[in-house]
Amino acid sequence: MTTKTPQQSRTIMTDLVLPSETNPLNNLFGGELLARMDRAASIAARRHSRRIVVTASVNHVAFNRAVPLGSVVTVEAKVSRAFKTSMEVFIDVWIEDRESGERTKANEAIYTFVAVDETGRPIAVPQVEPESDLEKERFAAALRRKQLSLLLAGKMKPQDATELKALFE
Repeated sequence: MTTKTPQQSRTIMTDLVLPSETNPLNNLFGGELLARMDRAASIAARRHSRRIVVTASVNHVAFNRAVPLGSVVTVEAKVSRAFKTSMEVFIDVWIEDRESGERTKANEAIYTFVAVDETGRPIAVPQVEPESDLEKERFAAALRRKQLSLLLAGKMKPQDATELKALFE
């Protein structure tokens, strides 16, 4: 199976925040943003695996800035690391200033997807070869996040969490 770069899965979705998508403070509903992130991330995971993908977990979401009515919102997703059948997808959310066009990072999230065959059974995916410094950082951190998740779920013994242990040595 051929190794792929995060860039090969890159997915960009740009849209406008409409009145029906906002809360009483005229900011984008969090659930609406989660749906947009899930769609972009699923496309990135599908591009990487070339398989049907299902959302396995939403590992992290940071709502750092409100996204006001009328904003141009860009959701950018890339596969940051692949494991046997799962893929971690890192999502960056940007808002664009109406006058200057300057983009500001508003939010980020990390989702996990699993590739499945036509019967719904998990299927192997290509590995990821990060290129940029940011991609390499996210790639390394993905293994620590996976080990932490497995530890918390009782699916890994603490002595086997080598990446986590290395943080404290």
